[in-house]
Amino acid sequence: MKSLADIRSEYTKSSLDISDVNKDPLKQFDLWFGEAIKAEVPEPNAMNLATVSEKGTPSSRIVLLKGAENGRFIFFTNYQSQKGKELEETPACALTFFWPELERQVRIEGLAQRLDSNESEVYFQSRPRSSQIGAWASPQSSIIKNRQILEDRVKEIEKKFEGKELLPRPNQWGGFAVTPHHIEFWQGRQSRLHDRISYLLIDGVWKINRLAP
Repeated sequence: MKSLADIRSEYTKSSLDISDVNKDPLKQFDLWFGEAIKAEVPEPNAMNLATVSEKGTPSSRIVLLKGAENGRFIFFTNYQSQKGKELEETPACALTFFWPELERQVRIEGLAQRLDSNESEVYFQSRPRSSQIGAWASPQSSIIKNRQILEDRVKEIEKKFEGKELLPRPNQWGGFAVTPHHIEFWQGRQSRLHDRISYLLIDGVWKINRLAP
C-alpha cells in the first residue's frame, strides 16, 4: 500500500492573477462555474457547507448549490436538521467548492438567512415527486431505529397525497441564502506555489488581494 506521505500531484493546468479576474467575485464565480460545467466536472454544484453550533463546535457536510444570484448562494434543506438549527443559531458559515478536473477551489465565507417562503415554494414544486415525498418523510438528523421506519413513512406520505402530482411544501423544509463577505479563488500550481486571489468586502466595496500559498 502506498504511503499517504507519498501521495501527491503536480498542478499544471492553469494560472491565476489579479489582472485575470473580474472585479465582482460573483461574476468571477459564474465564469469558473461555467467552465466547470463545460469541463464536465461531476456535480459541479456540490459544495462543502461548514456550520458552527451555539457551543462553537464546527461541523461540515456536502450540499448542492441551487442558485447563485443577487449576490447570494442558495441551497435547500430541512430547517430541523443539524445544519438548519445551527444556521438559525449562528448564521456565520463557509462554503467550499473543489473542482479537481480544473485544479481549482473556491472558498466562501458569509452569513446565512432563510430564503423567502415563496422562493422556497417555487423550488419545492420544481422537484421530482419522489424528492418531495422524501422531504416529508425524513426527520433529517434525528436518530431512527432502522431504515424500515423511513420506508414506512414514505408509504404513509404516498397514501396521504395519493392522486396529487405536486405536494405542498412542508413547513420544516426550505432554502437558505448565504450572503458572502469573503471569497477566495484558488488555482493549483507547480511546487505547491498555488495562486490565491482573495476578495474581501469592506464598506460595500470588494477589495482584491493576492495571498501567499
